[in-house]
Amino acid sequence: MNTYESCWINCKDGYQLAAQFYPAQGSSKNYPILICPATGITKTFYHSFAEWLSQQGYSVLSFDFRGIGKSLHGALKDSTASINDWGLLDIPAAVETLLHHTQAEKVIIIGHSAGGQLIGINPNYEKVAKVVAIAGSTGHVKGLKGKTKLLAPVMFHIVFPLSSLIKGYGAARFIGMGENLPKNVAKQWAEFCSKPGYVMNAIGKSIFEDYHQEIQCPITSFWATDDEIATQANVKELLGLYPNAKTKLIELKPQQHGYKQIGHMLMFKKSHHKLWPIIESELII
Repeated sequence: MNTYESCWINCKDGYQLAAQFYPAQGSSKNYPILICPATGITKTFYHSFAEWLSQQGYSVLSFDFRGIGKSLHGALKDSTASINDWGLLDIPAAVETLLHHTQAEKVIIIGHSAGGQLIGINPNYEKVAKVVAIAGSTGHVKGLKGKTKLLAPVMFHIVFPLSSLIKGYGAARFIGMGENLPKNVAKQWAEFCSKPGYVMNAIGKSIFEDYHQEIQCPITSFWATDDEIATQANVKELLGLYPNAKTKLIELKPQQHGYKQIGHMLMFKKSHHKLWPIIESELII
């Protein structure tokens, strides 16, 4: 038995995104959930978590950003997708699709990494009741730690430029950083993380609508102490971009929850299901 319905999200510019809708099982609880993925991560990565949420009574929509997974149409080297597009076009279209499916007034966004970092450029931010950012941060290279602090400059300044030049896309898969990326995504990722502020680096240059000041919905950010990307400094920097929102920072120490690691990715894994009720507790408004 399939626990989800495959569907397409139609964006304002006509681009179509592949999505999976999980209807609430039993009585619908609270607002529906939109899962916004991390850079280069496909919707299938979140399947077990989305399925669990639906069992708890939430309607859930997960999707692939343009240029990623089944939302890549044609050759990757020909994709013009950018991180700007993800925030300005993809997320708002996903919000509208979920509202249409559920007839709800608002959604709750569970954003993983980049998926929780773009609400400030989302033009229909008023339809978002709350944001729960999982490993959401500015990703600023100076705030990184561990081997990622060494790997990031190599990826941003050598691997991505060379692979974009030679292959026409940002080679991320071979270094374990998700799917290979459209060249504009790879370029912006490097630009956004090289300076403080992440997407704020595009405001006034390639993005001319900025809603960070207007956003007043609650924003909760989960970070694991062994996360080398969403470090405490980088998470706090992201939350600081929303001066008028009620923000909350929740620290997760792996050993306290019976895990050796949580890091940047494992919170959504079935192996880490003990963390899911902790995340769900933040969905209550």
